[in-house]
Amino acid sequence: MAIEIKVPSPGESISQVQLAKWLVSEGEQVEKDQEVVEIDSDKASFPVAAPEDGIISLKAAEGDTIAVGAVIAVIGPASGAGTSVKKPGISPDAISAETGTKASGSAQAAKEQKPAAAASEGLEKLHASPLAKKIIEEKGVKATELSKAFPGKKINRNDVEEFIKGRKADAPSSAFSSIRKEERKKLTTLRLKLAERLVAVKNQTAMLTTFNEINMTAALKLKDTYSEVFKAKYGVGIGLMSLFAKAVTIAIQDFPQVNSMIDGEELVSPGYVDIGIAVSAPKGLVVPVIRNAESLSLAGLEIKVKEYAVKARDGKLSIDDMKGGTFTITNGGVFGSLMSTPILNPPQSAILGMHKIMDRPIAVDRQVVVAPMMYVALSYDHRVIDGKDSVGFLIKVKELMEDPLKMLTMGEDPVTLLLDL
Repeated sequence: MAIEIKVPSPGESISQVQLAKWLVSEGEQVEKDQEVVEIDSDKASFPVAAPEDGIISLKAAEGDTIAVGAVIAVIGPASGAGTSVKKPGISPDAISAETGTKASGSAQAAKEQKPAAAASEGLEKLHASPLAKKIIEEKGVKATELSKAFPGKKINRNDVEEFIKGRKADAPSSAFSSIRKEERKKLTTLRLKLAERLVAVKNQTAMLTTFNEINMTAALKLKDTYSEVFKAKYGVGIGLMSLFAKAVTIAIQDFPQVNSMIDGEELVSPGYVDIGIAVSAPKGLVVPVIRNAESLSLAGLEIKVKEYAVKARDGKLSIDDMKGGTFTITNGGVFGSLMSTPILNPPQSAILGMHKIMDRPIAVDRQVVVAPMMYVALSYDHRVIDGKDSVGFLIKVKELMEDPLKMLTMGEDPVTLLLDL
């Protein structure tokens, strides 16, 4: 009996999606729960898996715009029931060799076991699908080389086969040449929606940016001193993003306008702080939201930051993960940015930009010293936030980061309170 694969609904108000990439070929044998296609919506990308084993027949092409609920593939029963089905990565030669004389076969296998084991060393730590790992083992591909070839990506069967065939090595160079050529490809739904939102921000807000710099000595010392004991208790280290998130939630109490937004002719001022954390995903920038961040401890913030980072890397973020948000933090420093002007994430009225930490000479008590410094930038909508509030907010964040113990309630051991140990 044929089974239809339909486009699932990625969320409310989304009626159409784009078929980004087929992960299988026409007529291929697929396994239950194997990812077969990647779908792009205007808010997120997500894979669709096969509901059963069988032979797949593709009903749509890459780049097609498809209605939610439409049939994009059909899975039929495997031909030749009761006979062995050819699986990806298993060659007929391997099968014939296995049925050959056991004496010579076992001797040859003993010789090849060690190289194969060495090739697949680190396989258990490799971020790959089960089917991809199986092919890696069968083909003796080095897990370390795959990690370098596909950094930050969940490796699937197609990636492994592409790597084996040397397609990455043979890919055209990005360097200019004397040959006049150009490449054209359709923009993804996600990229088109992002472009639309960015242009709207520039046209519909009065965006300004204020800058400051932070001496990160105390924050880095806190991180280095307590990360191990913190990780032993909570399973995560202390990250700068969670420290900044904690500082933001406290600073917003003094400057609530930074957490407000315009809705028509009304100013909305939430009594909570939902912090969006801008992270780079394989398909582009995404902003998952930590809800009620003001009520979370440093450990709670760090756990959520790590959870969203892993989800973004794997392309597993849901629409619900990215809904809402009252304030956003973005970190261009991970890419080496020394200073930039972050752009607002509508309908929010402010976004904080972190940047690269660099040792620079500064004046401390009238003496020149070298310290790890970070430029920070606050972009804000001047329709909602006055210059006094934007500058005051950023100075408050600076004060808290330069002396993290100020984040704490007086009367108890400050380190114990901050780290929730």
